[in-house]
Amino acid sequence: MTATTPASVPAVPGPAPAFRPTRTAPEPVPGPTPGPGAAPTPRPAPGRDRYLDLLRTTALVRVVFYHLFGWAWLSVVFPSMGVMFALAGSLMARSLSRPALAVIRGRIRRLLPPMWAFGALMVGMMAYAGWRPSVTKVLLYLVPVGAPPYPDSIGSASGWLDQDWPDQAVGPLWYLRAYLWFVLLSPLLLRAFRRVPWPTLLAPLALTAVIGTGVVTVPGEPGLALTDFAVYGSCWILGFAHQDGLLKKVPRYFLVSCAVPVMAFGLWWAHGHLGPDGWDLNDIPLAQATWSFGACALLLAYSPSWRQLPPRLVRFDKVITLTNNRAVTIYLWHNALIMATVPVVDQLYDVPFIEGRFDSALTATYNVWMFLAVWPLIGLTVLAVGWIEDLAAGRRPRLWPDGGRRGRAPARPGG
Repeated sequence: MTATTPASVPAVPGPAPAFRPTRTAPEPVPGPTPGPGAAPTPRPAPGRDRYLDLLRTTALVRVVFYHLFGWAWLSVVFPSMGVMFALAGSLMARSLSRPALAVIRGRIRRLLPPMWAFGALMVGMMAYAGWRPSVTKVLLYLVPVGAPPYPDSIGSASGWLDQDWPDQAVGPLWYLRAYLWFVLLSPLLLRAFRRVPWPTLLAPLALTAVIGTGVVTVPGEPGLALTDFAVYGSCWILGFAHQDGLLKKVPRYFLVSCAVPVMAFGLWWAHGHLGPDGWDLNDIPLAQATWSFGACALLLAYSPSWRQLPPRLVRFDKVITLTNNRAVTIYLWHNALIMATVPVVDQLYDVPFIEGRFDSALTATYNVWMFLAVWPLIGLTVLAVGWIEDLAAGRRPRLWPDGGRRGRAPARPGG
C-alpha cells in the first residue's frame, strides 16, 4: 500500500508534533444504543457485543495517539485499521440477513451525511485559501467512490496552519472510499465466502503479495483503491467468519499455530522492507496485511462476547458507549482538531509565568500539551455535529450519547 505523505513541521518553537494522516480509522457505523433499565451499569442494546465495542474504542484512541505522536511502533502493537475492517465485516455479515440492497442503502446513508458536514467545511476553507477544484473533485466529497482530493500545499507559510494542512485534515478520508467499496462488494464477497470459505478468506493476501510488492503495479487512484482492498480484504472477510461462527469451529490451538507464523512472516517481511518511518507497517503493504490478518484472527477467535463490560472495565462504560455512538465524527474530525491545537498551545508561550522561564520545558512537552488539548476539542465537536450521525441512522438526535438517561434514544429500524 502506498504510504501517505508525512506531515511537514508546523511553525511552532522547538520540536514539532509528529502527527500525520495514515491509513488507520474506525468503521463508520454508529455504535450501540443502550436500552432502558435500572442497572447500575448501562447495558447495550440487544445483540451488541461490548468486547467488539471495546476494540473499536481502543482503535480510535490509538488513532489519535498515532496521528499526534507519530510513533511507528503503534502500528505493530495494535493494528487498528485491520481491527476496524474486521469489526465492520462482522457487522455487515450480520446485517445481510436482510435484503442486500436495503442494507447497502442503510450503510451509505449512515456514512454520507457526517462526511458532507465535514467536507463542506474543508472544501470551503480550501476554496477560501485559493483552491479551485473541478466539479468531479467536489463530487468525491459527496459520494467517495474515490478518495476525496485536495491540494498538496495551500495558503501562506506565515499562516496559522502549515501549508500542507489539507493533507493532514483530508488525507484520512481515504478510509471512507475503502469502506464504501467493501460495503458495495459485501453481498458478493459473503456469497463467495459461504461457498468456498478458505480460498475467499486468503485470496486478498495472495493479491497483496502481487500488487503490494511491486510485482504488478496499478497506477493512480485505482491502484490505491485496489491495494487497500487487497491489504484489508482478508480482515473484512474475517469479520464474516466471526459472524458465521467459523472461527469457533477451528480448534484454538490450530488457529494460534497458523496465525502466529503469519504474523511472524509479516514482521520478517517488514524488517527487510523498512520504509521512511522504519517499522511503520502502513508503509509496507504485505507486512500490514499479514500482521493485521493474524492479529485479527486471534482477537476474534478469543472474543468473549460480552453483553456488558466485566467489573474491571465498568468505569470505561460511558466512554466506550460514547465513542461507538460517535465513531464517524471522531474519526472525521480528529486530525483537523489535532492541527487546531497548535495555535491554542502556542498561546502558552505568552503566559507571563511561562514566558522566558519555562519555554524550553514547554517545547520539550509540546506534543503532550497537544494531546491534552485535543480531547476537549473532540468533545466540543461531538456536541456540535455528532448528532448528524443520529439523523443519518434514523434516530432522534442526541448531544452526548454515553449511555446515561439523557443519552438514550430508541433506535429505528434501518440498515
